Amino acid sequence: MTQDALLHFTWLDAVGLALLWIGWLVIGRVVEHPPKGRPSVSVIMRGYRRDWMRQMVTRTPRLFDGNVVNSLRQATSFYVSATMLAIGGGLALLGKGDQLASLARDFTATPTPEVVWDVKILVTILFVADAFLRFVWAHRLFGYCAIMMAAVPNDIDAPDCYPRAEQAATVNIQAAKNFNAALRSIYFALACLPWLIGPVPLIVAVIGTLYVLWRREFNSSSRRAMLARVPDSV
Repeated sequence: MTQDALLHFTWLDAVGLALLWIGWLVIGRVVEHPPKGRPSVSVIMRGYRRDWMRQMVTRTPRLFDGNVVNSLRQATSFYVSATMLAIGGGLALLGKGDQLASLARDFTATPTPEVVWDVKILVTILFVADAFLRFVWAHRLFGYCAIMMAAVPNDIDAPDCYPRAEQAATVNIQAAKNFNAALRSIYFALACLPWLIGPVPLIVAVIGTLYVLWRREFNSSSRRAMLARVPDSV
């Protein structure tokens, strides 16, 4: 990158970029390791996934459980394809700096070098690439989980019945953890796009993204439903 190109990045760009990366790291840490007494939706769902595997042991037949895992794999497969296409589209844009430069004139009076646009697009691609890799791994883990579920003995008195179910639950939780992390990367990839307009829209988009993620994990109606106490049987 030439020195002239660096001059087109201001201190606001540095603030926005720092907020983007730090926010991505911090929200992921808080979601996966929330404060005691205030679990996130992701952590709450871990308990439900373990309960699911325990219930599977005595469920006859286990077709329902297989269908659920299959639906999770299909959803993950869709995101794998979508992120792959997004990466290809982003890489194609890297070779269209002249067209992006002409688009820049609609938003700013000062000319913008092509390399500046390439840097902004590359940051977006990095987030999408992270999501792609995590979706691929989540897809494989859901496949491993399906095989491990099939290995759980039908005889509930078998000594390895519940231990194998617990193993399947652990792999299922890891798959969901990667899936959720990939979704967060998609959120932040979308937050990168306003940077094409300027640093202030980037900062606003990152703050908005952090708020949306925090609200959905810690202050949503679905979270309250998950935490609601199950009424005693009459």
